Amino acid sequence: MKKLFSIALITVLFDQIVKNGLLFFMSFGKSITIIKGFFNITLVGNTGAAFSILSSNTVLLVIISIVVLNVLYFCFIKGKLLSNLEQISYGLLIGGIMGNLIDRIVHAQVIDYFDFNFFGYNFPVFNLADIFIVVSIVFIIFQIIKGDKNEVSSKAR
Repeated sequence: MKKLFSIALITVLFDQIVKNGLLFFMSFGKSITIIKGFFNITLVGNTGAAFSILSSNTVLLVIISIVVLNVLYFCFIKGKLLSNLEQISYGLLIGGIMGNLIDRIVHAQVIDYFDFNFFGYNFPVFNLADIFIVVSIVFIIFQIIKGDKNEVSSKAR
């Protein structure tokens, strides 16, 4: 369990250091080209969730984040013997959710900055916390699928 909370803390700190560094050196709407026509660092604020869903509903999104964190802890973590991969997965998920939650509370919006353009499609701008959340969900899905296969093979024996 110590590993899970250490990963969550490191994730939150890393996310917040990057965001606050960008806020210090850039202003909203400004962009730095990293790879022309493909990747920019563009500082934007998002008052919604993924793809700006529920825009301008900061209080609702703060409440949802707190509820999700509690459900994660009380239903999936507390009192459980978690594997290393589960601890990493939940640590990244909690850290990512908390990184964006801090933004919502402090800035009334999430600070986004990764700006990609794929073959003319400008993908929605996102941040490290979003990456941590997506990666953790991929890990969790992998574990669920792997767990189901293990249960089937152990029942067959």
